[in-house]
Amino acid sequence: MSVIENADGSVTVPAEPLKSIISETFSKLGCSRAEATRIAERLAGANLRGHDSHGVIRAPRYANYLQEGTQVADVQVDIKIENETLAVIDGKFGFGQTVGEQTVDIGTKKAVKNGIAITALQNSGHLGRIGDWAERAAEKGLVSIHMVNVRGSLIVAPFGGIDRRMSTSPFCAGIPMNNGEEPIILDMATSVVAEGKALVALKGGKPLPEDAIVTEDGKITGDPNPLYGETKQGMFPNPNEGPGALRAFGNHKGSGLNFLMEMMAGALTGSGCAGTISEPKRRFCNGMFSIYLSPEAFGHSDDSFVSEVRSYVEFLKSSRPTEPGGKVLIPGEKERQTMTERLENGLPLAQEAWKDILNTARNAGISQSTIDHILN
Repeated sequence: MSVIENADGSVTVPAEPLKSIISETFSKLGCSRAEATRIAERLAGANLRGHDSHGVIRAPRYANYLQEGTQVADVQVDIKIENETLAVIDGKFGFGQTVGEQTVDIGTKKAVKNGIAITALQNSGHLGRIGDWAERAAEKGLVSIHMVNVRGSLIVAPFGGIDRRMSTSPFCAGIPMNNGEEPIILDMATSVVAEGKALVALKGGKPLPEDAIVTEDGKITGDPNPLYGETKQGMFPNPNEGPGALRAFGNHKGSGLNFLMEMMAGALTGSGCAGTISEPKRRFCNGMFSIYLSPEAFGHSDDSFVSEVRSYVEFLKSSRPTEPGGKVLIPGEKERQTMTERLENGLPLAQEAWKDILNTARNAGISQSTIDHILN
């Protein structure tokens, strides 16, 4: 399967060649081959599941982060505080695809042994799709909860406010299943949309909901431009430069959850909140507060927990759909459907986003003939 140019101006790119281009790009930029492969797998994996906001569209920004020193290649995390059930971990501004994986492995090892564990990750590079980490915990048979903030990213306005004071602060939870069944994953930003979805819309992709953005004069809009402002020629759009802001989902409810993410992932982990009056512009990083729980520690047999989950899923999905022919879905089900479709048909990308990825590859030193060879 080769790249397909669609009638609407977008392109469809097969997943494996796209992974190869991104992996080669970050290898050229100084990442080890193993880390470059991890970055490519995680970014393309987000697209495969329909989370385009956390997918390959971020490759140019990651390249900028690496070249500017905002993120650091091939970091091994430091454990600052540790006991049988807790680890406070310094990610040292490494790529989230690397330090996130290390952190989850530390937490799951403790939880498998002790029944429960908590990790507090500070100073991580962008962690990408947080569902990856819940899935990794579920592979070990663990329930997990993940709260994330973004220090130095003031792009969301609090409920009732116009000025940027918050990050998109995602929340994620995972429920393991058995017998080869996929885990149940809830993964969501506490803003109306993730910033990456605004970027996708800005680049000509799926439009934003009409209540996603608040402008500098307090108007509500679906136009992503106020979030970014004017982007200079040759520069990648920066959500920190615009006069507008993203809005929290569900008004006061989403804003309250966003605040909780800052308390847990920013303040409690020691990573730091999005900003302060005295220090409104902090160095960018993610903090992540994670809880790992073994069902066996709660008295469940190998099957009793999953059996109860499965029974409730069946009951929930028996609700009559609001639309004729529609279906009631559980968290993560839509993502699995999207993955099946995109593995077969390829990843849809806006033309501009595709050009940005190719330009990033060329700027990293990959020749056009190599790109052509990978794609063909």
